[in-house]
Amino acid sequence: MKTSFLTGAALCVLAAAPAWAQGPALITVKDAATGVVLPNATVVLDGQPLPPTGGGQFEFTMGDGPHELRITFVGYEPLVRQYNGRPDSRYLDFGLKPATVLTGEAVVTAQRASDRTATAYTNVSKEDLAKRNFGQDLPYLLDQTPSLVVTSDAGAGVGYTDLRIRGTGTTGINMTINGVPLNDPESRGAFLVNLPDLASSISSLQVQRGVGTSQNGGAAFGASINISTLDSRREAYAESQNSYGSFNTWKNNLQFGSGLLGGHFTVDGRLSRIATDGYMNRASSDLKSYYLAAGYQGKSTQLKFITFSGREKTYQAWNGVPEPAITGDPALLQTYIDNGELSAANAERVRQEGRRYSYYTYDNQTDNYQQNHYQLHLSQGLGPDWNIGAALHLTRGFGYYESFRARRRLSAYGLENVVIGSQTISRTDLIDRKWLDNYFYGGTFALNYQPRSNDRFQATLGGAANRFDNEHYGEIIWAQYATTIAHRQRYYFNDATKSDYNVYARATWQLLPRLGVYADLQLRRIDYRIQGINNDQRKLDTRADYTFFNPKAGATFTLAEGQQLYASLAVGQREPVRSDFTDRPAGDVSAQAERLDDFEAGYRFNRADLRLLGPRTTLRLEANGFYMSYQNQLVATGQLNDVGTPLRTNVARSYRRGVELTGFVSADDKISFSTTQTLSQNHILDYRGVSYDANFNPIEAASRTSTISYSPALVSAQTLEGQPLKNLRLALLYKAVSRQYLDNSENQRRSLDPYQVLDLRIRYAIHPSFLKEIELALLVNNLLNREYVTNGYTYSYIGASRREETFNWYYPQATRNFLASVGVKF
Repeated sequence: MKTSFLTGAALCVLAAAPAWAQGPALITVKDAATGVVLPNATVVLDGQPLPPTGGGQFEFTMGDGPHELRITFVGYEPLVRQYNGRPDSRYLDFGLKPATVLTGEAVVTAQRASDRTATAYTNVSKEDLAKRNFGQDLPYLLDQTPSLVVTSDAGAGVGYTDLRIRGTGTTGINMTINGVPLNDPESRGAFLVNLPDLASSISSLQVQRGVGTSQNGGAAFGASINISTLDSRREAYAESQNSYGSFNTWKNNLQFGSGLLGGHFTVDGRLSRIATDGYMNRASSDLKSYYLAAGYQGKSTQLKFITFSGREKTYQAWNGVPEPAITGDPALLQTYIDNGELSAANAERVRQEGRRYSYYTYDNQTDNYQQNHYQLHLSQGLGPDWNIGAALHLTRGFGYYESFRARRRLSAYGLENVVIGSQTISRTDLIDRKWLDNYFYGGTFALNYQPRSNDRFQATLGGAANRFDNEHYGEIIWAQYATTIAHRQRYYFNDATKSDYNVYARATWQLLPRLGVYADLQLRRIDYRIQGINNDQRKLDTRADYTFFNPKAGATFTLAEGQQLYASLAVGQREPVRSDFTDRPAGDVSAQAERLDDFEAGYRFNRADLRLLGPRTTLRLEANGFYMSYQNQLVATGQLNDVGTPLRTNVARSYRRGVELTGFVSADDKISFSTTQTLSQNHILDYRGVSYDANFNPIEAASRTSTISYSPALVSAQTLEGQPLKNLRLALLYKAVSRQYLDNSENQRRSLDPYQVLDLRIRYAIHPSFLKEIELALLVNNLLNREYVTNGYTYSYIGASRREETFNWYYPQATRNFLASVGVKF
């Protein structure tokens, strides 16, 4: 695939950058008494954390108007500076005095990677998220981060969305919010549709690729996403963002905060609603959420209570569309009809609706779910060198999806046949609801040692104890034919419980002036039980216990100012998810736990004081190589169960290896270009595919090396952003993904075509005297109006032709569409 046109555009525009030059300041934070640099300080400009540039430095750019710079570090007093426009000097040294008010960073520090941990990671600031936050789900706001691929069932980024990093979906991506696990403990998925507009409350976010550092929750097999919402602003504020766009998409939110009251107390909140008809027909979403935080800050104590909740109602779009709806092939459509995959009526709708076809027509074929989160966080200083972060949490989830079922066997629902005169009726139309009702609760802690007199050594002891109780049951709310049936009669019920305990110890030590070492040890224990009857009337009696030891180690070497080499080796082990146990064919062995040995090595270059394209140029480069060797990896087969969950199977040996290249160049914040390229090989060793002959006998293929499903060899993203006029910012965002196979056969007939997408973003800020800011923004998605597909599934069997037939279903994405927003800051 070609990405050179955007790169060329970037170079042309950068050549003109000197005319736009206006450089940011470089900040160095030190101990006021000893002069020791404090590279892990938190530097916040106007409520938004600044990422470190390396060597203990931070950079920022100020435009016109008043600004507040706030610097904090555990064990020190906060430092606050007010500016009106640019500072007088480009190089600013700040000294912090001992005895601080703790910040929320003390809680999340134990979860984050840094230049000392020798891992591959990307920090995403609140400002980065706000640039693209027009109402789409969080995965779409992270689309430009390395190795990341996004997809949307409804086609436009609202509703059920998903992401994969290095080919691994959310069941292998560990997500936490303020150190509390977000992934569903049974399915391991992180269903962000349950927390709409979460991005508006995020203060910072870090994506770790590979195994990463030890965290609470399941081991990461593709990545970790660590979310923090703990920061509070010292000044009172009120903000609102309102968006409207294609497919009748609406986003409205209101955010507010009290600032620091009486020197100790803060209150922050948000109310949000997002609604859309969806790109796919009848793929609507109605999403509501709130966020509320109340905190207390003392000399060495911070206590914060946070509650947030989301409620979603989405029309089911998880079936996707059949292949002939994409290709328009009438012969292929007839094959779907002949084999009962589509009725004649549905086939006619395929002809009429094309790629926006929706399988369901029942008016309440919806998913309905609510998730309430409660967190209590404590940060406590324990003298000048120690602090502890601890949290108690409760997540309450409940909801159902409702479905119309045509001509279902009564016996499949535990009902007797209906006898009317001489006629015996064994099938009926009915409407059912499948329910989840669960509680997830527990506690986490992290004890941090960070000597004030010597920043060469840092250590953390942390862990968590969590329990998950989940009831699965189904109800019949209507049936055309039935014997005596109770109102909302249950036809299956099973109860699942899962206990998860982990403890970890991590330390970094600057062994020599240029050489640092890192070690991280985690012990994790899981106890999982399922009892009851499944929806197919099978008895479920599952008991699984696991104990995992996951060591990690690494080293960093400083070549010169702003240049670093690093390497690490990490082990991750993980238990199967619920569907790996419940959806296996009768007689199949139980799913096995997975093991990953992850080797990462790379080079970083980070300088903010170069003179390449004008008075000041920032340049960041990174090349990261990875080799991920799996034992018993659970890979997607390409099929789904009846609620759209991918089915998986163990493969004995497999690997992912590749290189991630990232770069960023900025000319005085007036124009910038970022790029990321991932080139990888993702293979199963000794793979044996199975097909069938005309007599339904299985035919096992010869052993060979095959590509892992849903694992593209190329993932590329570029962003070109410039400020041609004061307060006006333009950005082009480009994404390219190579071919992805829907199963592990490496059969191009069962694959997703490569695709390239270009988006345009325009933002214009106004600063009237009666408001802090009004921002007008426009996002044009898929500017070139490409028809492309980001996800799908497949299955094969001996069809009506007495030959093996393949049936592909896809999730097409929206053609050109827009979202426009008005943001107001009071």
